[in-house]
Amino acid sequence: MVKWLRSTAFAGLLILSSCETDLDKINENPNDQASVDPKVLLTYVSKDAFLVNGDNMYASRMMIGTDGENTYQYMKWNDTSFDVYTKGLLNTVKMMQEAEKINNKNYSAIGKFYRAYYFFNLSLKFGSIPYTEAAKGESGITRPKYDSQETVMAGILSELKEANELINSSDKIEGDIIYNGDASKWKKLINSFRLKILITMSKKSTLGSYNVATEFASIAGSQALMTSISDNGELKFADAADSRYTMFNNSGYGSSLYMADYFINLFKARQDPRLFTFAAQTTAAKEAGKPLTDFTGYNGGNPTSSYSDNAALITAKNISKVNDRFYKDPTNEPSSVLSYPELEFILAEAAARGWISGSAKTHYDNAIKGSFSFYQTYVKNPGQYFSGFNVNQYLAAPLVVYSDADPLQTRLEKIMTQKYMTMFHQSQWTSYYDYLRTGYPNYPLQTGVSAPFRFRYPQAEYNYNSINLKAALAAQYGGNDNINSKPWWLQ
Repeated sequence: MVKWLRSTAFAGLLILSSCETDLDKINENPNDQASVDPKVLLTYVSKDAFLVNGDNMYASRMMIGTDGENTYQYMKWNDTSFDVYTKGLLNTVKMMQEAEKINNKNYSAIGKFYRAYYFFNLSLKFGSIPYTEAAKGESGITRPKYDSQETVMAGILSELKEANELINSSDKIEGDIIYNGDASKWKKLINSFRLKILITMSKKSTLGSYNVATEFASIAGSQALMTSISDNGELKFADAADSRYTMFNNSGYGSSLYMADYFINLFKARQDPRLFTFAAQTTAAKEAGKPLTDFTGYNGGNPTSSYSDNAALITAKNISKVNDRFYKDPTNEPSSVLSYPELEFILAEAAARGWISGSAKTHYDNAIKGSFSFYQTYVKNPGQYFSGFNVNQYLAAPLVVYSDADPLQTRLEKIMTQKYMTMFHQSQWTSYYDYLRTGYPNYPLQTGVSAPFRFRYPQAEYNYNSINLKAALAAQYGGNDNINSKPWWLQ
């Protein structure tokens, strides 16, 4: 895996090495913190935020492991860390502080976006989290209180609203590896992310002072949103140190990671050529000389079976590995935190639920077309996978075609299934959270095993901030820190 700079210490080294050293000025102000150009921090924060995540591929039934029991595959995870507070959030806050010194509102706006992004994902992982008092160690708050999930979600919606109002074309955005300084594209991402938060809260009618459906309709009807894959909130990789694809040279991908049959079979049933970009042919299919585009040459392992049973498929030469481009190609396709196709699926769901006017089918079709366009644009030699493919014929196929006249649950299943099919190594844990709130697509689970709703809080919080943590547990989970405790957003 590519080794991005991760720790605060390394971030500091990056920052200091990027600034001019002027010992006279340092000696004149020995107690002052060195100023940092916010462009340096923006680059660092963006790299960290857009990393590809592999763990969710197991939980979302897309990949399986064959060299031992993977806790994500078997739904047995426990706690996870609060590292994002000491990495992404602290550097984001510092970037915003430095932006104020030079009166550059764009860095402040982008900082609000990253704050919203980090807090959104943290709260979905745990439930209540430190928010209003978080990242304020310089102000003396070293043991922050926990805020309710509703407070967090309403708060980040307000921050994104402020970000939308701040972002402008007059202030430069140097160090921007996402949009190359294009403020108009950041504006589209910020507003589109507001919609992502609101659709994720679909089980709730209100969020603080916000009416969920009304706020969604207001943003969708009046604000700039993504309109093509060129607006994707994505990180493009380069064949250079610290810039290569996250899974490049990952040994696990080259040896023990295979495709899950649940994921593969969705593509086979729909004759969907995106499968060929994700998976490799089985060894038996290769030896038989089957064409790369022969769907019978692909097979996955059962994510609910024991890893030894799936290992037997390797011996039988009847299981597909993850396509080797994911660990052999240093660039691959970009990694997105929110893409145009995902936004169109969000709009399709909102239309299906009656939150916005218009045809959900139009948004659904746009989303699928956008996904094919993405892979045909970024995957190397796309002709070998997509030659002869007609997306309009695909959209008319029985398992794909969307009808606004179908019952709501049928329409939601179509939307969520196709949305899921676009997210191989994309958008991190979104597919899993969509499954938790909608039940679609219907993940296979072992008998007697349920899909966890959350992660346990990190042990470090018990050691250092136990009073606030225990108060949060009492308020939301009856004092129990359990992966099967249902958080507020799912109730």
